[in-house]
Parts: sequence; structure tokens; C-alpha cells
Amino acid sequence: MTRVPDVTFKTRVRNDALEGPNPFEWKDLTSDDIFKGKKVILFALPGAFTPTCSTTHLPGYEKHFEEFKALGVDAVVCLSVNDAFVMYSWGEAQKAENVFLLPDGSGEFSRKMGMLVDKGNLGFGFRSWRYSMVVDNGEITKMFAEEGFGDNFGADPFEVSDADTMLAYLKS
Repeated sequence: MTRVPDVTFKTRVRNDALEGPNPFEWKDLTSDDIFKGKKVILFALPGAFTPTCSTTHLPGYEKHFEEFKALGVDAVVCLSVNDAFVMYSWGEAQKAENVFLLPDGSGEFSRKMGMLVDKGNLGFGFRSWRYSMVVDNGEITKMFAEEGFGDNFGADPFEVSDADTMLAYLKS
């Protein structure tokens, strides 16, 4: 088994004690904060507000969240190489209530996973390849990575990193 990379994520969280129009503050989350002592599904996608990510990938995991919990999953995490502000706004637009949207703003986690891909030809810059995985106490126990990794000419396969594939795996 392989461990998830040790990374510190820069996130924004609501703090109702703060006054004014911006009740949010920065909060660093480490890989241990997210994965240690937990069974986590993490799925990664190229970008917030993009078509497949918004119409199918995130909504599928949101839809099946309770089934994942019933199968012993503690958290479902969606990772994208976007900053915390974009991920927060996308979560609001998607009405995501159960899936935790994790910003990999600098792409460090994606790079250390070996899943950073150059989508500069599309104006995206470096982004995460589409994949999903089960992480048990920091150890990757199963990974579903889309074929064609490294194709920076617009390919964005979506065959195995979806919620239905993950659900079928966990039920088997």
C-alpha cells in the first residue's frame, strides 16, 4: 500500500464570531487532519465549474453520500487544483452539503500523487488528472485512475472515477 502525500492545504472556513461582510478565515489542513484514523473517499477532477465535474462527477458523490457512509466511509472529499475561494463558490453553486471540497491551490498534492497534468493548451495550466481512491488511515487501498494520463490535448475521460464505480467496489 502507498501512503497519501504529506501536504498542508490552505482552506477557508466560516467563523460566525467574525463580524462584517467576510465571516471567513484561513485554516491550514494537513493530510493527517483529513485522512488519519479515517476511511475516506477522495475523488479528484480537473476543475470547479467545468462541465463534467459540475454535471456528473461531484453530483454523483453527493447523491450517494449516505450509501458511502453506510459502508463505513467517514468522509468524501473532492479535490481540485483550484484555490479556496473558487472551491467555496463552486460548493455553494452546486449546493454541496456532504462532500468536502478540498482546494489543492498550488497543485502540490496532485504533483506528489503523480497526477498533475498540463492543460495549458486549454488555458487551464496545471490541473489534476481525474481519479478516485479509497484511503484508510492515510493508506491508499484502492485507486481508479482514468486512462490516458498526460494527454494535454483536451481528453477528459470519465469512465472509472465516478461514484457508481466506487459504490460498486465498496459493495463487492
